[in-house]
Amino acid sequence: MKAKKKILLVSGVILFTVYFFGAARPIPLETVLVPRWLNSLESGNPVSLNNGHSVPEGLLPFSLGGRFGYAGTDGNFTINQVKKANISLSPGLWAEYEAEPELISICANNGETLYVIENPRGYPFFLDGRTFLIGSEQNSVSEINLAGDVAWTYEFASPLTCADSASGLLIAGTLDGMLAVLDRQGRQVFSFEPGGSRYSVILGCALSRDGLRLALVSGIDDQRILLLERFGTGEYKVVYHEFLGNGFPRPVYVSFIENDRWIVFEREGGLGFYEIGSRQSEKVELGGEIEALDCNGGQDLVFAVVSGSGIQKKLVGIKLPGRVTIEAPFKSGDVFLGRIDSLLFVGGGQTMVSFDLEKR
Repeated sequence: MKAKKKILLVSGVILFTVYFFGAARPIPLETVLVPRWLNSLESGNPVSLNNGHSVPEGLLPFSLGGRFGYAGTDGNFTINQVKKANISLSPGLWAEYEAEPELISICANNGETLYVIENPRGYPFFLDGRTFLIGSEQNSVSEINLAGDVAWTYEFASPLTCADSASGLLIAGTLDGMLAVLDRQGRQVFSFEPGGSRYSVILGCALSRDGLRLALVSGIDDQRILLLERFGTGEYKVVYHEFLGNGFPRPVYVSFIENDRWIVFEREGGLGFYEIGSRQSEKVELGGEIEALDCNGGQDLVFAVVSGSGIQKKLVGIKLPGRVTIEAPFKSGDVFLGRIDSLLFVGGGQTMVSFDLEKR
């Protein structure tokens, strides 16, 4: 049985690789995808596909095929284990917890337990190297210090729908259409209610790395993307907004990328891109539901995995401001996508592949 299972596993990995590499078309003129390594989550032994140039250092958190952990740029995993409960992951911290946990262990990406939260009364999430708890009723947020104690708690009038953190600030949107900005001590320093829609709700929010700008997608019928900039000591003012149609009745992707020069956001039919310097907006039609999005940016490239019917998937590469330069179909029920500098990670089922983004 073991031999048969091994043969089936190897066959599956080979089929995935051949199909993916065979379907992928290189990005013309400027950048090509060069396969670096392939690894099966069950075996954990990377297979080198191209020695290439030196790879950047780093670990990428992943959740794929019923497993989670951290993949290194060399193809080895520092953590690769079966998911037994709920998981929160960030580049440096992770936690696995039950529906009603009595305690939660906060661990580093090497598996070391850093501290324990006792009687948490909520669920952990990590942003910008900080640990937060969203209350069990989803209408409060607390920051946890390095001793595992609650540093502060802020209560909202409605359940939280999104959050982001940067430059010592935390922004959070709610179901009733309010956006709040909290300082490092958990004090509200700014609030905003965009309105302008039949149903007020904040569906996505993002904060620039310097904390000077925030972006949000709000409302259903009509949905809008808004960019706010900070003036003076703390007031943010709307400098751009765009109607996006009826929109999605669910959380959406929105992020600052390319050193905060661009905003990428999900919109009906695909992705929207807004360049802050030129105040120009672009739309890219993708023809399917976005299942994964690379928000790290770099080289003016953005990657997404788009789902079609059944298990049909497609890796899409977009050159800013909005030109589709790669479409690589593959088949998988579960997907993963991430990037560390010039190394792209793509996962399907129990297999993970990495590609160098090389200019040629």
